[in-house]
Amino acid sequence: MNNRLRVVIADDERPARSFLASMLRGFDDVTLIGEAENGAEAIELIEKARPDLALLDLQMPEIDGLGVVRLLKKSRMPLIAFVTAYDEYAVRAFEMNAVDYLLKPVERARLREALNRAQERLERAESRPEARMDAAARVGAAADEYEAITRPPLLERIPVRQRDEIVIVPVKEIASVVAEGELLRLTTERNETYTLSYRLKDLEERLDSARFVRLGRGTLANVEMMHRVSSMPGGTYVVTMSNGQQLAVSRIQGRILREQLLKL
Repeated sequence: MNNRLRVVIADDERPARSFLASMLRGFDDVTLIGEAENGAEAIELIEKARPDLALLDLQMPEIDGLGVVRLLKKSRMPLIAFVTAYDEYAVRAFEMNAVDYLLKPVERARLREALNRAQERLERAESRPEARMDAAARVGAAADEYEAITRPPLLERIPVRQRDEIVIVPVKEIASVVAEGELLRLTTERNETYTLSYRLKDLEERLDSARFVRLGRGTLANVEMMHRVSSMPGGTYVVTMSNGQQLAVSRIQGRILREQLLKL
């Protein structure tokens, strides 16, 4: 058995990644095999490198740490330890489900403890293969618990300022939301467009995830208004909405479309 623990790091903040990497390199029983600066990179790295342990930042743009766990192929799921600034809801969810987590700034002794736990779980998994499945189930349960207790109320209408008046746009009439710099452009089923000063990730949290899906880093689309999905080179797609609008789909989000929307 190779006793060196193979670890990857995912964090969108370079100083945080460098700090963790430096500490990991100081342990002679650990091999740092890769770093990712966002969730999409983390998924690709984990599925390719097959680490024993992934240290995932909980808060990352587009695809956060929980999103990485949800999108990973279950057969490629390593042990997971979330890294986060203090978050009472995360602590509660992770502790309830026996999922390891590290609070920023990460202390060397606490990191050592997490590495020891991971090594112990790997050794148990060798003699009891179902232990790895149990660990994956615990991570999934923790993600569900965290999202349930932090989810804000869903929006049914979005107020948008237009010159000297406020227009109330029903969410059910929105076909797409596209980030353009610091602004969001809302396009309705009748091809009306509105501009909103809001972060896409924050708005996404207020929309029904069963209705609005990510197509890429800066695009949300209403599933009920998707008219046609066209395959493109490189594993990407273009979605044509019922209003004629065409939206590009990133490679990683294309996987979600295939698994969740394009199967009978």
